Amino acid sequence: MSDQIRVIVVDDDPLVRSALALMLGGQSDLAVVGEAADGRAGVALAREVSPDVVLMDIRMPVLDGLAATRLLHSDPNPPRVIVLTTFDADDYVVGALAAGADGFLLKDTPPAEIVAALRKVAQGDPMLSPSVTRTLIERVRSASPDGRAADAQRRLDLLTERELDVARAVGRGLSNAEIAAELFLSVPTVKGHVSKLFEKLQTTNRVQIALCIRDAED
Repeated sequence: MSDQIRVIVVDDDPLVRSALALMLGGQSDLAVVGEAADGRAGVALAREVSPDVVLMDIRMPVLDGLAATRLLHSDPNPPRVIVLTTFDADDYVVGALAAGADGFLLKDTPPAEIVAALRKVAQGDPMLSPSVTRTLIERVRSASPDGRAADAQRRLDLLTERELDVARAVGRGLSNAEIAAELFLSVPTVKGHVSKLFEKLQTTNRVQIALCIRDAED
Protein backbone atom coordinates (compact mmCIF):
# COMPACT_ATOMS: atom_id res chain seq x y z
CA MET A 1 0.00 0.00 0.00
CA SER A 2 1.46 3.34 -1.05
CA ASP A 3 -0.08 5.16 1.89
CA GLN A 4 1.45 2.88 4.52
CA ILE A 5 3.70 4.40 7.17
CA ARG A 6 7.15 2.87 6.60
CA VAL A 7 8.96 2.04 9.86
CA ILE A 8 12.37 0.68 10.79
CA VAL A 9 13.22 -0.67 14.25
CA VAL A 10 16.68 0.01 15.70
CA ASP A 11 17.38 -1.93 18.92
CA ASP A 12 20.24 -4.17 20.05
CA ASP A 13 17.84 -6.68 21.64
CA PRO A 14 16.61 -9.15 18.99
CA LEU A 15 13.59 -10.08 21.09
CA VAL A 16 12.50 -6.44 21.29
CA ARG A 17 12.97 -6.03 17.53
CA SER A 18 10.94 -9.16 16.84
CA ALA A 19 8.17 -8.16 19.23
CA LEU A 20 7.88 -4.67 17.75
CA ALA A 21 7.97 -5.98 14.17
CA LEU A 22 5.25 -8.53 14.98
CA MET A 23 3.07 -5.94 16.71
CA LEU A 24 3.42 -3.32 13.98
CA GLY A 25 3.09 -5.86 11.19
CA GLY A 26 -0.47 -6.52 12.28
CA GLN A 27 -1.52 -2.95 11.39
CA SER A 28 -2.74 -2.43 7.83
CA ASP A 29 -1.39 1.14 7.65
CA LEU A 30 2.08 0.31 9.01
CA ALA A 31 4.93 -1.55 7.32
CA VAL A 32 8.20 -2.54 9.01
CA VAL A 33 10.75 -2.15 6.21
CA GLY A 34 13.89 -3.03 8.14
CA GLU A 35 15.64 -3.72 11.44
CA ALA A 36 19.08 -2.83 12.80
CA ALA A 37 20.99 -3.86 15.92
CA ASP A 38 23.00 -0.68 16.55
CA GLY A 39 22.85 3.03 15.85
CA ARG A 40 25.36 3.09 13.01
CA ALA A 41 23.60 0.27 11.18
CA GLY A 42 20.31 2.03 11.84
CA VAL A 43 21.52 5.25 10.24
CA ALA A 44 22.80 3.36 7.20
CA LEU A 45 19.54 1.45 6.88
CA ALA A 46 17.43 4.60 7.20
CA ARG A 47 19.44 6.30 4.49
CA GLU A 48 19.00 3.24 2.27
CA VAL A 49 15.26 2.57 2.63
CA SER A 50 13.96 6.10 3.53
CA PRO A 51 11.42 5.19 6.24
CA ASP A 52 8.79 7.60 7.49
CA VAL A 53 9.51 6.82 11.15
CA VAL A 54 12.42 5.22 13.02
CA LEU A 55 11.83 3.51 16.37
CA MET A 56 15.19 4.10 18.05
CA ASP A 57 16.60 2.57 21.23
CA ILE A 58 19.05 4.73 23.24
CA ARG A 59 21.66 2.43 24.76
CA MET A 60 23.23 0.42 21.92
CA PRO A 61 26.73 -0.67 20.89
CA VAL A 62 28.81 1.00 18.17
CA LEU A 63 26.66 4.16 18.12
CA ASP A 64 23.99 5.07 20.67
CA GLY A 65 20.49 6.18 19.77
CA LEU A 66 21.03 9.86 20.56
CA ALA A 67 24.06 10.11 18.27
CA ALA A 68 22.21 8.17 15.57
CA THR A 69 19.21 10.48 15.85
CA ARG A 70 21.48 13.51 15.57
CA LEU A 71 23.06 12.09 12.39
CA LEU A 72 19.68 11.37 10.81
CA HIS A 73 18.37 14.80 11.73
CA SER A 74 21.26 16.38 9.83
CA ASP A 75 20.13 14.73 6.56
CA PRO A 76 18.24 16.81 3.95
CA ASN A 77 14.98 14.86 4.36
CA PRO A 78 15.25 13.11 7.72
CA PRO A 79 12.74 10.54 8.94
CA ARG A 80 10.74 11.13 12.08
CA VAL A 81 12.36 9.49 15.11
CA ILE A 82 10.66 8.05 18.17
CA VAL A 83 13.08 7.17 20.93
CA LEU A 84 11.83 4.01 22.62
CA THR A 85 13.69 3.09 25.81
CA THR A 86 13.47 1.63 29.30
CA PHE A 87 15.06 4.79 30.74
CA ASP A 88 13.21 8.05 31.48
CA ALA A 89 16.12 9.90 33.11
CA ASP A 90 15.91 13.61 32.38
CA ASP A 91 19.27 13.69 30.59
CA TYR A 92 17.99 11.13 28.11
CA VAL A 93 14.74 13.03 27.54
CA VAL A 94 16.43 16.38 26.99
CA GLY A 95 19.21 14.77 24.96
CA ALA A 96 16.75 13.03 22.65
CA LEU A 97 14.76 16.21 21.99
CA ALA A 98 17.94 18.21 21.44
CA ALA A 99 19.08 15.57 18.93
CA GLY A 100 15.87 16.11 16.97
CA ALA A 101 13.64 13.25 18.17
CA ASP A 102 9.92 13.70 17.53
CA GLY A 103 8.78 11.36 20.27
CA PHE A 104 10.00 9.67 23.43
CA LEU A 105 8.22 6.55 24.69
CA LEU A 106 9.07 4.04 27.38
CA LYS A 107 9.21 0.38 26.37
CA ASP A 108 6.45 -0.46 28.85
CA THR A 109 4.07 1.80 26.89
CA PRO A 110 0.99 -0.27 25.90
CA PRO A 111 1.16 -1.56 22.29
CA ALA A 112 -1.91 0.42 21.22
CA GLU A 113 -0.26 3.64 22.41
CA ILE A 114 2.97 2.86 20.52
CA VAL A 115 0.92 2.33 17.35
CA ALA A 116 -0.98 5.58 17.96
CA ALA A 117 2.30 7.42 18.55
CA LEU A 118 3.71 6.18 15.26
CA ARG A 119 0.68 7.46 13.40
CA LYS A 120 0.76 10.79 15.18
CA VAL A 121 4.50 11.36 14.68
CA ALA A 122 4.23 10.36 11.01
CA GLN A 123 1.74 13.23 10.62
CA GLY A 124 4.23 15.68 12.12
CA ASP A 125 2.94 15.81 15.69
CA PRO A 126 5.16 15.06 18.72
CA MET A 127 4.46 12.25 21.17
CA LEU A 128 5.79 11.86 24.70
CA SER A 129 4.86 9.36 27.39
CA PRO A 130 3.08 11.10 30.30
CA SER A 131 5.93 10.26 32.69
CA VAL A 132 8.42 11.64 30.19
CA THR A 133 6.43 14.85 29.88
CA ARG A 134 6.53 15.28 33.66
CA THR A 135 10.28 14.66 33.69
CA LEU A 136 10.84 17.24 30.98
CA ILE A 137 8.67 19.88 32.66
CA GLU A 138 10.43 19.37 35.98
CA ARG A 139 13.84 19.63 34.30
CA VAL A 140 12.92 22.85 32.53
CA ARG A 141 11.37 24.41 35.62
CA SER A 142 14.48 23.64 37.67
CA ALA A 143 16.55 25.88 35.41
CA SER A 144 16.74 29.66 35.82
CA PRO A 145 13.14 30.85 35.27
CA ASP A 146 13.95 34.51 34.64
CA GLY A 147 16.57 33.71 32.00
CA ARG A 148 14.29 31.20 30.27
CA ALA A 149 11.37 33.63 30.18
CA ALA A 150 13.46 36.46 28.75
CA ASP A 151 15.00 34.21 26.09
CA ALA A 152 11.63 32.75 25.13
CA GLN A 153 10.02 36.19 24.86
CA ARG A 154 12.92 37.46 22.75
CA ARG A 155 12.33 34.65 20.26
CA LEU A 156 8.56 35.05 20.26
CA ASP A 157 8.95 38.75 19.47
CA LEU A 158 10.28 37.69 16.05
CA LEU A 159 6.94 36.14 15.10
CA THR A 160 4.08 37.70 13.19
CA GLU A 161 0.68 37.78 14.90
CA ARG A 162 -0.52 34.77 12.90
CA GLU A 163 2.67 32.80 13.61
CA LEU A 164 2.19 33.52 17.30
CA ASP A 165 -1.39 32.20 17.08
CA VAL A 166 -0.08 29.00 15.53
CA ALA A 167 2.72 28.72 18.11
CA ARG A 168 0.22 29.02 20.97
CA ALA A 169 -1.96 26.34 19.37
CA VAL A 170 1.08 24.06 19.05
CA GLY A 171 1.79 24.80 22.69
CA ARG A 172 -1.67 23.46 23.56
CA GLY A 173 -0.85 20.22 21.78
CA LEU A 174 -3.11 20.72 18.77
CA SER A 175 -2.38 18.87 15.52
CA ASN A 176 -2.02 20.71 12.20
CA ALA A 177 -5.58 19.78 11.24
CA GLU A 178 -6.95 21.04 14.57
CA ILE A 179 -5.02 24.31 14.24
CA ALA A 180 -6.31 24.77 10.70
CA ALA A 181 -9.91 24.33 11.85
CA GLU A 182 -9.50 26.66 14.83
CA LEU A 183 -7.75 29.46 12.92
CA PHE A 184 -9.69 29.03 9.64
CA LEU A 185 -6.57 28.14 7.68
CA SER A 186 -5.70 25.34 5.29
CA VAL A 187 -3.54 22.48 6.57
CA PRO A 188 -0.72 23.33 4.08
CA THR A 189 -0.77 26.93 5.37
CA VAL A 190 -0.44 25.69 8.95
CA LYS A 191 2.45 23.45 7.94
CA GLY A 192 4.14 26.47 6.37
CA HIS A 193 3.71 28.48 9.57
CA VAL A 194 5.10 25.61 11.67
CA SER A 195 8.17 25.42 9.42
CA LYS A 196 8.67 29.16 9.94
CA LEU A 197 8.36 28.64 13.70
CA PHE A 198 11.15 26.07 13.64
CA GLU A 199 13.35 28.60 11.86
CA LYS A 200 12.50 31.71 13.88
CA LEU A 201 12.37 30.06 17.30
CA GLN A 202 15.51 28.00 16.61
CA THR A 203 13.70 24.77 17.45
CA THR A 204 13.72 21.33 15.86
CA ASN A 205 10.38 19.93 16.98
CA ARG A 206 6.93 20.92 18.26
CA VAL A 207 7.75 20.06 21.87
CA GLN A 208 10.43 22.76 21.89
CA ILE A 209 7.92 25.26 20.48
CA ALA A 210 5.52 24.36 23.30
CA LEU A 211 8.27 24.84 25.89
CA CYS A 212 9.12 28.25 24.43
CA ILE A 213 5.49 29.33 24.74
CA ARG A 214 5.27 27.98 28.28
CA ASP A 215 8.49 29.72 29.36
CA ALA A 216 7.31 33.08 28.02
CA GLU A 217 3.91 32.86 29.67
CA ASP A 218 4.95 31.44 33.07
